[in-house]
This record gives sequence, C-alpha cells and structure tokens, in this order.
Amino acid sequence: MTTPVHTGAGRIGAPFHVSGPDAPWHRVRAAMDRHGTAVVHTTWGEWLAAVVAEPALRPLLGRDWQRYRRTADPTVRYRFVASRLVTKYTAAAALHTEPVELDLAYRTGGRPYLRGLDQIDVSLTHTDDLIAVGISRVGRIGVDAEPAGRRMSYELLGRTVLTPAERAALEPLADAERAAAMLRLWTLKEAYTKALGQGLRLGFDEFGFDADGSGLAAPDGRPVRRDAWTFATYRVLGRYVLSVARHDAGLDSSPDTAAHTMLDEGFMGAVGELLP
Repeated sequence: MTTPVHTGAGRIGAPFHVSGPDAPWHRVRAAMDRHGTAVVHTTWGEWLAAVVAEPALRPLLGRDWQRYRRTADPTVRYRFVASRLVTKYTAAAALHTEPVELDLAYRTGGRPYLRGLDQIDVSLTHTDDLIAVGISRVGRIGVDAEPAGRRMSYELLGRTVLTPAERAALEPLADAERAAAMLRLWTLKEAYTKALGQGLRLGFDEFGFDADGSGLAAPDGRPVRRDAWTFATYRVLGRYVLSVARHDAGLDSSPDTAAHTMLDEGFMGAVGELLP
C-alpha cells in the first residue's frame, strides 16, 4: 500500500509495487507518458526466485556479473543483484525494450546510469529489504527511503541535518512527531542531493524545505523559488518512508521513450547548466 505523506504539485506519480519480473510493467509506461517519470518499489526477497532461477542472469547483469560473483555474503549478493534487476526491468519498461539490451553503468560515487541513453536519468535506493527505483525522461530524479520506525536523535543530529528554521519548527513538537518530521526531511534532502549528483557532499543544514515538504527554503525559512523542482514523500509497504525529488528541465515534451530515439548525448550537460 502506498500512502502520500506530503506531496508537491502533482507532477510526481505515486510509487507502485512491482513484485517480480512478471509485474504489470505497463504502469511504468503509463506513468512516463503522464508525468515523464516513474517510481517503483519492491523487496529483494520478492525477486529472489528470479535471481536463482533466471538462466540468462549473466547477460542480464552485464558488467555487474563479476561483482555479483565476488560478493561472499549471500544476503548482500542477492540484495545487490535484485536491485540491479529491478533497475533494468523498470528502465526497459520505460524504454519499450528488453532488460538484457540495457547497459547499466556507474558514475563517480556509484550513481547508476544507462550507457548511451543520456536523456534518461535513474536513481536507486535500498534500505533493509526495500528497493526503490526512480526513472525520468524530463530531467534529474532522486529517490531515498528509510524505515518509518527509524529514530533520529534531534539532540545529536539536529544541527547537522536541519536548518535553523527547520529546528525552530520542530522544537515545539512532541518527540514522536518531531522524529517523524526529521526522518521525512532527511529523506527529502537525500533525494534532492542524489538528484543533483552531490550526495552527502552538500551540507544538509545549508538548504531546507517548507512546512509541507513540497518546496525548497533558505536556512532562515524564506521560500526559494525553484519551479522546475517537485518533491513528494510517501509511506510504502506500510513500514517505509520514500521521498522523491524531480527536476523538469523543460527540454523535451515528447512522450516517446523508445530506446532507439533517446540517444541525446548533450542532454545531461544542458541539465547541469540549468541546475542551481
């Protein structure tokens, strides 16, 4: 079950569950047609049978095959391969192609991308048994998730995770409400910095969000106009918080996402110039 916690301007479709290779992948194509983005979530255990029984696992994994074989811990190994399969199946559905046809590679810092398909942006996150993938044809996308029950210490982390305005807003809240708000802000900031390609290099106390988590704010709480950005937070599978950051570069309004038409090598360079 997916429940919106705080949503932005409606430009992000709600994440949906994909339970394995036979999931209703047409929903990815429908989301791409409507929003230009799609977000899916699953658990690695649901993909375990596909990992164990898939006769074409080596060509499906491609350059990740050796890493899969070198990983000794079976839980880590199967979680790793499941996350790559989910990413490839999601991208294949969006691009009207087969997963084995896609070449998943990694930028500095580990962010995945589809080699030769520069107009498609991909973000992957996993925590405990959850895997979530975001894909976009309109600009950058970032996803981040945490267990909803994770307790973040306001006293220990507040000054490194929150802006002064956010601390002032959270200070009067009851402990449980403050913990939930802090966790939501953490996942939003992770998703945003992942979309920017910055990760933890951008200090979380250097930027903030407004009260409903739908827009950026300066450290003192003043709204920061970033109309191209949309943010949303959801509760998925009843036990995880999943946040999405979506950038609309405004460069392509075409719903055509067939792989053979998406070879635009200049796209991400143009996006980089538009980003703050």
